[in-house]
Amino acid sequence: MRPPIEVRVVASEEQKALERLYHETKDVRLRQRVQIILLAIEHKLIAPQIALIVRTNDQTVRNWIKRFNREGIAGLSDQPRSGAPAKVTATYRQRLGEIVRCRPRSFEQPYSLWTLQRLADFLAEETGIRVSKVTVAQILAEQGIVLSRPQHKVSSPDPEYELKKRRSKLSETTSNPTPSSTTLTSST
Repeated sequence: MRPPIEVRVVASEEQKALERLYHETKDVRLRQRVQIILLAIEHKLIAPQIALIVRTNDQTVRNWIKRFNREGIAGLSDQPRSGAPAKVTATYRQRLGEIVRCRPRSFEQPYSLWTLQRLADFLAEETGIRVSKVTVAQILAEQGIVLSRPQHKVSSPDPEYELKKRRSKLSETTSNPTPSSTTLTSST
């Protein structure tokens, strides 16, 4: 069995900050780490006991206690992780916003309306950055733009079209009145 690891001496202000963080944070991972430290401080529990309570293994508990001892409360937060740089650049986002506000035909495209897939394809050709249509939708949503299905409106060059259309609707409602519903009741 490994020797028990102990939390360093914690000032009352730091303990209050831990308690406040435990109650206020929305980050579940951070809350669990704070709980580990508070259980070690307040109840003098050892790593295997804390691991049972927070449902993790005792080595994880030990690691967080060691990190807290070294770095304090700030050490309980996630560290930045390395990874591939973001595909989508600020220039790409700006260009997408410009393109979506124009008709596809103005870019010599064979269609009249943009779809998410068409935008993704067009920008892939133009910028060399290939993203999914879901990513395009997310970028547009960040800019307050939502592509929706086209609304088709029937119109006519006839200057009296709207008047005739209203007359037509009016005659439909007067020629087909809805029958009133009457219920017959009988008392026996």
